[in-house]
Amino acid sequence: MLKMIAIDLDYTLLDKEWKISARNSEAIRTATDQGLKIILATGRMAASARKYAHQLGLDLPIITYNGALVEQGLSGEIIHRQVIPVSIAAKIVNELLAKKIFFQAYIQDRVFASEPNPYSLRYTRMTGVEVEIADIPELLAQEKEGLDKILCLVKEEESELIRRELEKAYGDYVHITSSKNNNLEIVHRGVNKGAALQTLAAKWGIKAEEIMAIGDSPNDKEMISYAGIGVAVENAHPEIKRIADYITSSLEEDGVAQAIERFALVQSF
Repeated sequence: MLKMIAIDLDYTLLDKEWKISARNSEAIRTATDQGLKIILATGRMAASARKYAHQLGLDLPIITYNGALVEQGLSGEIIHRQVIPVSIAAKIVNELLAKKIFFQAYIQDRVFASEPNPYSLRYTRMTGVEVEIADIPELLAQEKEGLDKILCLVKEEESELIRRELEKAYGDYVHITSSKNNNLEIVHRGVNKGAALQTLAAKWGIKAEEIMAIGDSPNDKEMISYAGIGVAVENAHPEIKRIADYITSSLEEDGVAQAIERFALVQSF
């Protein structure tokens, strides 16, 4: 019997207008009423993910920044945080600036870019969070802890080469994943959605086989592999569909609700 469900946001739970459909909302609330723990798991920052906890009306845990920051969705209580140390973050930032790779740097509820960019404007429209323009090396010189995440926007055809170069230089210190073919998401070496999910499961005494995880992108790989039932939506990246135990319908067909109804809900007859 399942006790926990972890659900990715973009291109999994959310529709193309970044909203939760009525059917998906109903399935999540019903699962909660039946005693299951629901976790939202995203590469997004907490400030842009909390609104979905509010929409659901549930103070559920949210895995944000791919696992670098875990907090309660309504109360904001921080459960876990693991940042890229300032010394490493500064080296990566300086290299990205030298190579003229556009990036955004995240510190809890704030996001920074070194210059205005169409991506930043779209990011603000999507998330409702304003991207602040700043001298990021100077910002890091004053930062005591580090960055939750660095997001690089790259050309799709250059993505793998840039990833390899960064992994060769910093692979001992950071983990690099992606949520789209044109981005690279850099977090602390030990951070991923699967590790964060395991931390929450241990907190509540829940076994991996009692967990279902639903996602679509490479940054969902670890949590889908960890969960007893790993589910990919039909529109998922081929890599995720290969490792999934089950493929549900697409985001446009309420694939999350269908998976919850199939594997998690107690049916009354």
